[in-house]
Formats: sequence, structure tokens, C-alpha cells
Amino acid sequence: MNPEEDGPKRTLTARVVKVLVHHRRERGMSLEPHASRCVRAGDVHELVTTDHVETASGARIDRVAFLGFAEFDHGGVIDRGDRLRIADRVVGTVLGFDACHFPNHYNILIHTETPLSGGDLDLRPEEQLTFAQPPEATASGVGLSSHRRGF
Repeated sequence: MNPEEDGPKRTLTARVVKVLVHHRRERGMSLEPHASRCVRAGDVHELVTTDHVETASGARIDRVAFLGFAEFDHGGVIDRGDRLRIADRVVGTVLGFDACHFPNHYNILIHTETPLSGGDLDLRPEEQLTFAQPPEATASGVGLSSHRRGF
């Protein structure tokens, strides 16, 4: 999210379609240079947690745990820094994307204090997930049209 360029956006919802329960310490994912990716209604992407914090293009991501695959209910945009919630619990923030399986799916990398799998979080198929801008990204009023600001 770049507050100088980006305004408010819709919260994306997705449903778990497959739970994954494994951890890896030498996964070797590579961070894409893109800070955002569009998703379409019906897209299925893999959700992976990591304690890595690097956001440079090509950063190697090794310590991971796999949450599972999720199907998106509507189209929209996922940005680095968006918060992933399961029910009312914030799981982590979007770190970036790995495209090693694209065009089949993206790995959406979620920063967490420690890598957490779907088993660690007791995820279940059909459980709802949300991806949303953090509140501080929308608090400034960025993106409001001039008529709504009283101009």
C-alpha cells in the first residue's frame, strides 16, 4: 500500500478449500517484485505464513508453514501490508507473493511472528478469511473524490 497513490479498497473474502498442515525450513520461495496482485472471483491461491520480513524483489523465503488453499468470493486487489483475518483474529500481514506455481496459483506470503500452518490454527474447509487494508491506511481520507471532500 502506497498512501500517496492508493485510496480505499474493498475487503476481500475467501473460503478455505483445502487445509495444509506442514512446515518447511528450506523452502526457497522467491519474493515477486510486485507489491500487489489482482485476484478474480473464483481464483484459488495458496496461503503461506513466514517469519521473514524482507520485501526486496527476489528475497529468498525459507522458513514457512502452509495454511492451505482459499477461493476468493469476489475480484479485487491484495496489497503488501493487508491484514489476513480468520473470523475476528488477525493472523498476519501480506508480505508479498511467490509465483513458482503461476499461472495455476500464487503463493500469498503472510508475515507472522512464527510460521503457522492450517493445522496449528485448526482451519477447516469453508472457513471464511478476509484480506483488508489496515485501518491506518484508510484513516487519512486518501482517495475520496473532490465532491465528497467539499470542494
